[in-house]
Amino acid sequence: VQLVESGGGLVQAGGSLRLSCTVSGSTFSINGMGWYRQAPGKQRELVATITSGGGTTNYADSVKGRFTISRDNAKNTMYLQMNSLKPEDTAVYYCNAMGWYPKASVYWGQGTQVTVSS
Repeated sequence: VQLVESGGGLVQAGGSLRLSCTVSGSTFSINGMGWYRQAPGKQRELVATITSGGGTTNYADSVKGRFTISRDNAKNTMYLQMNSLKPEDTAVYYCNAMGWYPKASVYWGQGTQVTVSS
């Protein structure tokens, strides 16, 4: 399984970006997915998660009401719509996926940089 993120960039505070995470390989083996982020000098933190069918989502308190996670299983792609961006959202954003075949595994993308200027 390979995860590839895209959509990062530089945006002004108050702006929007949409991140995408495309899954390839044994896509049938993917269950829950999520987005994490890591700012310079800080630990990686959970941003949002979504279940395999997309019916249940969870968000970090810091992004609730501003970010929306979704997935299109037909396209093997997960999204993160980020609105009302703040400078403190600046980080490298990573895509995460939980797989079950051939064994329980955790997969990560390479990350995409999001920079929000004030």
